[in-house]
Amino acid sequence: MDKEYLIKKWLNNDLTDAEKDAFDSLDDSKLNLAIIETSKQFKASEFSNAKDFNTFQKHYNSYKKPTLKLHWLKPMLQMAAAFVIGFGIYYYAFYNNSSSYKTSISQNMDVILPDNSKVKLNANSQLDFNQDNWKDNRQVKLKGEAYFVVEKGKKFDVVTNNGTITVVGTEFNVKQRNNYFEVKCFEGIVKVTSNTLERTLHAGETFQFLNGVLVEEKTTLKTPLWLAGVSSFKSVPFNLVIEEFKRQYSISVTFEDVDLTRQFTGGFNHNNLEQALLSITKPMGLSYELSSSNHVIIHENKE
Repeated sequence: MDKEYLIKKWLNNDLTDAEKDAFDSLDDSKLNLAIIETSKQFKASEFSNAKDFNTFQKHYNSYKKPTLKLHWLKPMLQMAAAFVIGFGIYYYAFYNNSSSYKTSISQNMDVILPDNSKVKLNANSQLDFNQDNWKDNRQVKLKGEAYFVVEKGKKFDVVTNNGTITVVGTEFNVKQRNNYFEVKCFEGIVKVTSNTLERTLHAGETFQFLNGVLVEEKTTLKTPLWLAGVSSFKSVPFNLVIEEFKRQYSISVTFEDVDLTRQFTGGFNHNNLEQALLSITKPMGLSYELSSSNHVIIHENKE
């Protein structure tokens, strides 16, 4: 008997005994039975209640066609995605009005903030702030060292990786370098928050946090010395002096038998390399050799 004829009658549950025997002898009869048994486990949807094979086939063909019509969606979705991306770029460019200033080695920079507060960036430092909400949120992010002259107004925050300095209107210096965090207040009052520590500094007071140790001292200076081209230090490890030296001079440094943890007090200028080298080596009983224009070797004095 014809295979398709038998399957049609089987689907309609209209097989005679002879036809049933012929159907059971088909190669894929077991597969057909398994499909029917499995389909009984699912609830039929509204459009799949076929009464016979011909009806089922018409329904099947009618529901195949719309899938071809969906192809027009692909270019539409691509256009929508392009619009979303374009709008995002437009919004970022015109509404995310952030400003960033960065200095390189041996470079200083003057920055005027939206409220006319002034910032002087030291070498190898970065300052970021948002102009859009400046009126309501006077906040800058600092990496490195900077001197601030803040106009009076709402709260002013300087955020660093080591702590936050909060002021209303004053003059102060902030230095944040790896494990070294220092704030010097030259006018007015500043509030310093670093980890669990909180201090209020008045004019002439300093806050220094180095390798987990807090040191609070006084200063008679009216402005930081680096504004005049001099880096100064008091009881800091020699390696921090060298790091600052390399920020002010584009030069590499190697050492021979030098203890970089020794404490150094003193300073060096920013405009004369050999004078600067004498200033940092002689007080430590060290010598130096300029092996090239941009490399120096520092070692213990040779008898």
